[in-house]
Amino acid sequence: MELLEVFKALSNETRLQILKWLKNPEQHFPMPQHGDIREDGVCVSDIQKKVGLSQSTVSLYLSMLQNAGLIKAKRKGQWTYYKRDEENIQKMIERLSEDL
Repeated sequence: MELLEVFKALSNETRLQILKWLKNPEQHFPMPQHGDIREDGVCVSDIQKKVGLSQSTVSLYLSMLQNAGLIKAKRKGQWTYYKRDEENIQKMIERLSEDL
């Protein structure tokens, strides 16, 4: 995990907000009709509805967060779900406290 990629991903208010929402997804998103919000994550379409941006922009934002190691994706059938990668986030926090 490159810290520069993490900082780039977090430098946008909407991406930062998505990461915050995914910390407690049941408070910010509707309960899914299929799957478990805690286990599977939040469907990309629910994130897009909440953000109010185009599908392509939201996909780009999610890709940046994923490439930075902040979230992970899970594919179930035709749906893609996203949730925070708490293990990587903790590693990033530890690395920051050591490096800075």
